[in-house]
Amino acid sequence: MTELDLPLELNAPAKLNLCLYLGPRRKDGLHELTSIFEPLTLNDTIRVTEGGPAALVDQVICPGVPGENLVSQVIRMMRSEGWDPPLLKVEIEKRIPVQAGLGGGSADAAAMLRLGVGEVEDLAGLALLLGADVPSQLNPKPLLVEGVGQKLTTLPAPAEHWVVLLPFERGLSTRAVFDEADRMKLGRSQEEIDDISGRLWAVATNAVSPLAYPALLINDLEPAAISLKPEIGLGKERLEAAGAGFTGMTGTGPTVFGLFPDRESAEAAAAAVGPEALVCQGGVV
Repeated sequence: MTELDLPLELNAPAKLNLCLYLGPRRKDGLHELTSIFEPLTLNDTIRVTEGGPAALVDQVICPGVPGENLVSQVIRMMRSEGWDPPLLKVEIEKRIPVQAGLGGGSADAAAMLRLGVGEVEDLAGLALLLGADVPSQLNPKPLLVEGVGQKLTTLPAPAEHWVVLLPFERGLSTRAVFDEADRMKLGRSQEEIDDISGRLWAVATNAVSPLAYPALLINDLEPAAISLKPEIGLGKERLEAAGAGFTGMTGTGPTVFGLFPDRESAEAAAAAVGPEALVCQGGVV
């Protein structure tokens, strides 16, 4: 039987898309892309304990998030591959906003998958089955992400920078944003995507702050997301007015973010934007 040192607590950091370039749609419906992901100090906490003598199944508790949790799928998949700890009780304390483009569900799934290191073969393959963002979260660090999320190139830790996140009460469906992007014909050619990947790698490997290359921090999905939720544009304007050196949208949105050189300026901006703003450091866990 798989031995786990229970109880244990797992850290599941959010990820930020500093940029996201949309490539052509493949026959399987997925899109080629290139992006720079970085972890944030904003995280969910996952507490894992034994289910107890009366437990009949693994139990995953995540208040405020309806439907089946990705963590439940992770446990089932790993058990089907021979991972066999005692029945588990998993409690997720959510700090990462839901359906916000910050990879919260993927972060939780990846944190559970890490329990299978050395026990389950091809964790990366299982991660990709769970979602395009999950492989990058298995070992949270700055990454150049290509393909459909499966091609990962480690980047050096960037110079210090801070992030102010402005989430929204209601999220956006990832599928809806990609469908709108296809309707608006926002995708680029594979040749252009490959060229951009090379440019991103060249600048990010210098370990500089993303504030040093704002012209490359483009999210091709932003027009589609704004078409579905115009408030995104207003959120960016609020962060610009608060002094952000750059403003963008992460992932499929709707969360917008502002970049700042230090903690003091980020906290001052967050205070000016409002109580919903979240401050975290970028590029570190």
